[in-house]
Amino acid sequence: MKKISNNIFLFTLIFGTFVTISSNSWLGAWMGLEINLLSFIPLMNDNKKNLLTSESSLKYFLTQAFASSILLFAIIMVMFLYNNNFFLIQKFNEILILSTLLLKSGAAPFHFWFPEVMEGLSWINGLILMTWQKIAPMMLISYNFMYNFFMMSIIMSMLIGSLGGLNQSSIRKLMAFSSINHLGWMLLAMMNNEMLWLTYFMIYSFLSFSIIFMLNNFKLFYFNQIFNISMMNPINKLFIFLNLLSLGGLPPFLGFLPKWLVIQSLISMNQLFILTISVCLSLITLYFYLRLSYSIFMLNYQKSSWLLKNNFNNKMSSMSLILNFSSIGGLIFISMIYMIM
Repeated sequence: MKKISNNIFLFTLIFGTFVTISSNSWLGAWMGLEINLLSFIPLMNDNKKNLLTSESSLKYFLTQAFASSILLFAIIMVMFLYNNNFFLIQKFNEILILSTLLLKSGAAPFHFWFPEVMEGLSWINGLILMTWQKIAPMMLISYNFMYNFFMMSIIMSMLIGSLGGLNQSSIRKLMAFSSINHLGWMLLAMMNNEMLWLTYFMIYSFLSFSIIFMLNNFKLFYFNQIFNISMMNPINKLFIFLNLLSLGGLPPFLGFLPKWLVIQSLISMNQLFILTISVCLSLITLYFYLRLSYSIFMLNYQKSSWLLKNNFNNKMSSMSLILNFSSIGGLIFISMIYMIM
């Protein structure tokens, strides 16, 4: 019965997103966001083992409900002032709409809820929050382009996403700050090309899925669990950190491809200032990934003979290998196809 209800809520979650992105009015888009929100709350409460789950679901509900109420107010004001020439009020309403959508997606400076909510979720719900829950707000953000407001949010998202992950011991919080950083890159891609941010989002979703697939199978939530080398063989540990480096955008992994496309687009548009800031802040994210990888691989730990059994079955292992090789060698494969074509 519980599985059936979860499937129903998952269906309405997907349905709400499609209602938003296919709507031709702000009221329809708001309705889709509400369906999406009310479907995700029961899914968040599915994990009873984590004591922070109910707290996270309450924080998520209050934040999203607050954003939805302001969004509805701004939509009504836009409709009310549509035929009038109140230019300043219309600009204020546009900023209000963009702010609520950035709050819903978790972009800085409205990111305060995202790492805290992420900490109380299971890995599957965390994956939904980092990927699927961003589609509807990001699509609505792409309809309302404001250069100056976007630039502030892009720089702050990259800055907070980079610096916020420096002193984290929780993998879920690290993934949350990484998501904020990538959200800044997606907004940067959105400034230049509609298809570019969609490409970035799809590759980011694939990389997040490949990492969370392994972390969920090993039930890893904190970095001190990975330090215990007895719980997994070094190959699986190597794959986890190569995937993290790929997510950080290190060449020659697949994660560098969307950043490469954004960098090329910025160079063609002669936006060198924002490009320099973006690349420098991305190096900070690579720094804490490399620091963790270095310490975990270089330090020596004792193995207990009764803990050598690997709980990673063959089916999971083959699926993991496919995901990992796609993530690690995807850029080389795509480059070879491009050269042949």
